[in-house]
Amino acid sequence: MEKTVKNREKAGCGIIGYGGMGGWHARHLAESDVGYLRGVWDIKPERNELAESQGIHAYKSEADLLADPDISVVTIATPNDVHAEIAIRALRAGKNVISEKPVTLNSKQLDAVIAVSEETGKLFTVHQNRRWDCDFMMMREAFRRPEFGKIFRIESRIQGSRGIPGDWRAEKAHGGGMIYDWGVHLIDQMLCIAAGLKIESVFCVCENVIGAECDEGFRMDINFEGGFTGHIEVGTHNFISLPRFYLTGTCGSAVIDDWRDSTRCICVKDWNDGPVKPVVTAAGMTKTMAPRAEDSMLEFRIERPASDVHDFYRNFIAATRGEAEQIVTHAQMRRVMKVMETAFMSDRAKSVIPFVE
Repeated sequence: MEKTVKNREKAGCGIIGYGGMGGWHARHLAESDVGYLRGVWDIKPERNELAESQGIHAYKSEADLLADPDISVVTIATPNDVHAEIAIRALRAGKNVISEKPVTLNSKQLDAVIAVSEETGKLFTVHQNRRWDCDFMMMREAFRRPEFGKIFRIESRIQGSRGIPGDWRAEKAHGGGMIYDWGVHLIDQMLCIAAGLKIESVFCVCENVIGAECDEGFRMDINFEGGFTGHIEVGTHNFISLPRFYLTGTCGSAVIDDWRDSTRCICVKDWNDGPVKPVVTAAGMTKTMAPRAEDSMLEFRIERPASDVHDFYRNFIAATRGEAEQIVTHAQMRRVMKVMETAFMSDRAKSVIPFVE
């Protein structure tokens, strides 16, 4: 009886698509203090059978799930190419909708979904869960600190050695490729770090190492006003990974080697560090690249903050009740989508493309 009462206080949630991310959402809803899982539906019968074997109700169809009056929030965890059409059907069925990323495959689809959200008065957002990653939160704090002087570059990387995933994520028709898979997260993070700065241009080079249909990795520069560049890399054939984040400014630098680390920061304390002692290399010497005297530098760490990814659902469900503003907004979704579209244009043109907000 106590569980039933508690569930009535929570928002009933349904999940369409019970693959990897559908299972992730199901597990998190099982621990949620604001929502509970009513059930799931997947186009594949074996996924519905798996859900039932795990004690999760599987609906007979998408329409059956959308007709459940006890569901107020629908989470879409399907292949990317059907996000938009499912979101529109769910919104028209009177549900608030969370879509897995990328929210859609292009701006036209996104605008169509947003129009239905505004027409029906139901909320719509995308699951940008990596705003709760500690490495991102630390780098955002570093960007705001004055010790680094004028910050002119942040590098953000995710690199692995297992190649592009072999399922639908490698198929162009389903919206595969690493820009849609990981790039969407790193772009969103970079735009949050540089919030308020105008984007001037985008340059992107996609990698196709083994001949997959989609990009297997990429290197992207988002150039902002004032001379700040956000550099983003995703690689799937990297057996030695470069730092997760690297920031540099006129007075200091910061690095996060791995997503599990805190942030190492080194800034200038005293510009007058005495005569420069040359560094002798095997083939010569250099003063330009000689290290500074240790006592002229200040080293400190930005420690990992407290973070709870459940705050995503807490915020969205509170927003559906008029108790909060939704964190991941339509304007932010549009901006990330525009950056991805400009990146694809840049790769095709092999040139820098001016960004249009």
